[in-house]
Amino acid sequence: MTILIAGGGSKRGIGRATALRFAALGRPVAVLDIDADAAEDTAREAKDAGSPAVFSAYVDVTDQASVNEAVQAVTNALPPITVLANIAGISAPTRFENITLQEWERVFAVNVRGTFLVTQAVLPGLRERNEGRIITMSSVSGQRGGGVFGASHYSASKAAILGLTKTLARELEGTGITINAVAPSMVDTDITHGAMTEDRKAELAKTTLVGRLATPDDVAGVIVFLASPDSSYLTGATIDVNGGSHLH
Repeated sequence: MTILIAGGGSKRGIGRATALRFAALGRPVAVLDIDADAAEDTAREAKDAGSPAVFSAYVDVTDQASVNEAVQAVTNALPPITVLANIAGISAPTRFENITLQEWERVFAVNVRGTFLVTQAVLPGLRERNEGRIITMSSVSGQRGGGVFGASHYSASKAAILGLTKTLARELEGTGITINAVAPSMVDTDITHGAMTEDRKAELAKTTLVGRLATPDDVAGVIVFLASPDSSYLTGATIDVNGGSHLH
């Protein structure tokens, strides 16, 4: 059955690493991203990695029509969707006093509205089949209140995703569908767009108990677990992927 990844285009991102993990397991993979060319590149790599069927398309996760169109295209092109990985997200280090309303709303639009819209578009098919796995992308920032790269708007949006995940888990009681959140700490991806120096990354690595930053593949492995039968007794949970930098 098909794995749908929203936000799978970034070359060094969690979404691409997740697509390749599922491809290696022989699963059909659909990749949606606002960068259609990057999504196509991920799908091509997934095909080479062993996926029997791939699909890619443009999506603006903040726009309901775009989301519905993209999900319908996946439904038409591949076997039924059974796993949704909501990975699309943005961040910014802007301090609270300097955040414009436009920037605040943009971060919430991509991180929270995007998760809401994609999940809402995919959910009817999961309900129809009485099975499914939904994985949302939160952050240690949403648990501890920022302090790494993302500032207050990012932290608040990631905390909102935790609340959404727990509430939806309750609403999906008895449906055969589970939903869980992944909360990584600093992951060495393209999300910072060069805004974090190598020295700063080294400093952050020292705050972990394993002595390094997370890689996209570290997070992708947890997503694959949450999509597997081994996670069938988990729902409404938050899985920390932070190398011991935040214990609670």
